Formats: sequence, C-alpha cells, structure tokens
Amino acid sequence: MARIAILPGDGIGLEVTREAVRVLEAATRVWGLDLELVHWDLGADRFLETGVTVTDEEFDALANDHDAILLGALGDPRVPGNEHARDILLGLRFRLDLYVNWRPAELLLPQLGALRDVEGRAIRLDVFRENTEGVYVNLGGRFKAGTPDEIAIQEDVNSWKGVERIIRAAFEFARDRGRGRVTMVDKANAMPAAGALWRRAFEAVGSEFGEIRRDTMYVDAMAMDLVRRPEEYEVLVTGNLFGDILSDLAAEITGGLGMAPSANLHPGRHALYEPVHGSAPDIAGKGIANPMGAIACAGLVLDQVGCREGAEAVDAAIRTALEREVTTPDLGGVATTEEVGAWIAATLDDSQPTESTDG
Repeated sequence: MARIAILPGDGIGLEVTREAVRVLEAATRVWGLDLELVHWDLGADRFLETGVTVTDEEFDALANDHDAILLGALGDPRVPGNEHARDILLGLRFRLDLYVNWRPAELLLPQLGALRDVEGRAIRLDVFRENTEGVYVNLGGRFKAGTPDEIAIQEDVNSWKGVERIIRAAFEFARDRGRGRVTMVDKANAMPAAGALWRRAFEAVGSEFGEIRRDTMYVDAMAMDLVRRPEEYEVLVTGNLFGDILSDLAAEITGGLGMAPSANLHPGRHALYEPVHGSAPDIAGKGIANPMGAIACAGLVLDQVGCREGAEAVDAAIRTALEREVTTPDLGGVATTEEVGAWIAATLDDSQPTESTDG
C-alpha cells in the first residue's frame, strides 16, 4: 500500500486539492491501486485557532509514515507573517532535505502561450532548482534597522555537496527522459565565488554524461532568451533564487501558473508535490481557480507509486480538456474548478487500462 498525505492548505489550495484527490480516487478505481489518501488539517485555520503550525510528532509522521505528500497552497492574509507557511512548507523542504525542486512546463496548445508565433514550436522546459541552499536559508541580518543608516545583508550559501547533487539530478533526468541538452544558469560575472563553484561542479558532473550537450547562461540572458526562443532549451539547472524566478517565467509562457505542477524531492527518500501557484485569497471560494496544476501533481504522484499508465492518462485527460475548452476563466473557459476536476476524473473512469497496476 502507498500512503499519500493530503495537505490542502489555504485559499484556493482547498479547492484545487479537492479536484486532485478526485482524480487520484478515479485512478485508484480504474487501475486497482492500493492507495490510501490521508487527509491532514494543517493550514491557517488551524494555526489561528490553536497557535500551532506543525508539531514535531506531525512532522515525523509526514516524513516516516507516508510515501508522498500532496500540498495545495499555503498563505492567508489573516497570518501576515506567514508563520504557518514557513514552518510547514519550508520546514518540510529543509528538514526532509528536499533538494530537488523540479518544475516541468510544457506548452500543450499554442493558444495558451503568452508569446506570439508559437505555432509549431515544441516548448517543453524542465527547471531543476536547488531547493535547500542559496539566499533562502535566511543567513544574514540588519544593522541600524529603521534608520537612514540601515544595512541589510542576505547571504547566498552554496556548498559543493548541494550544487553537485542538483546538477547530477538534472543530468540523470535528461538521460532517463531522452533530453539532449542541459543548461546551467548563474550570474558568475557578478557573483564570481558562487559562480566558480557552480561551473566547476557543472563541468565535473557533465563530463560523465558525454552524450548530453551542456552549456551555461547568465540568468539575465536566459530570461531574455526564454521569451525570445524557449523551444531551444530543454533542461535548466540553477540555484534557489534564479530557479524560483525562471520557473515562474517558464510556467507563464506555457499557459500560466494555474497549469504548472512541481515536485520537491529527495530521490529515493521523500517527495512533496504542489502546484506552483499560491493560495490566491482574492479568488478563493469563487469556484474559478484552475485545478490543472494540482491535477498534474496527482499525475506525478501516480508515476511515483508505479502507475505510469495512470500518470500518462492524467496528462492526456488534461490535454483533451484543454482541446475541448473545459477550462476555468483564466484560460478563457466558463467551467468551474469542480467541473474541470469532475470532467478529468470522468475521463479517467472511461479509460480502458491495458493492465492493472498495484501501487
């Protein structure tokens, strides 16, 4: 049996996760999976009521008693300091050492793209973002805060271990998926210390994958080129900050944040899946949030538990929903969040699997 922890979170996270669960339940029926979905009450409501974000006991259970975690989105204006989001999401990323943040972005239909003249251009980007180092470790501080002489220092932390393993993950992914190019993105001209480490690691690891083309790009040039000719790139690997920014750009040029899934991984040990978008409190409760990113995460969960056929069926159902314009208003459709999820789940129910897969 595979146990999946379900953490809907806040805002539209509750709505889109509900539809992702609907799809997982449909896949369980169709492919005969031994899959247990365990629902967790972690989010702003619980924090506001009890003052508790996540206990050590809950963290241990999430880490040790589940095969994967499916997270909706965290963030609530009633918690301006985002204490619960920091403890839950960043806590899981750092304490579980989820050093791979993999964000796939594919343009499924030309009309979804934010760029002109994308007809016939196959755009599929896989961003590998280092997830546990960089500026997000929050090393630094402020001196003379609140005065005209205030100084703020934010340290960028890069270790050989951290850099080498994310670069290796990117190359292994490229080899496994038949991708022919890995591009490392940095700002070595302005950040020479970090850049030297990243470039040395990239050459050392890349030399083991001689069949894969490798090159480097400065982050500003990459941002420009992703808008100009995104079809030229395949797998990008970069640090925490640059990966956060570039993966959002990649999502926008392939359909928007509502379409984008992501995986936070320590390969062979832990996995947390979440749509890239936030909790969007301004549209929460209106039934218009796009659930496709969360549903795509459900497909990634199915792949992890060994149901590759189910994962492919989820991807195909999303594509078909787009082609038939069963979409929420952000994509020009009139369907509600629930209607999109129900349509995709029904499409899975109508599937005829070639064999049963026991996850």
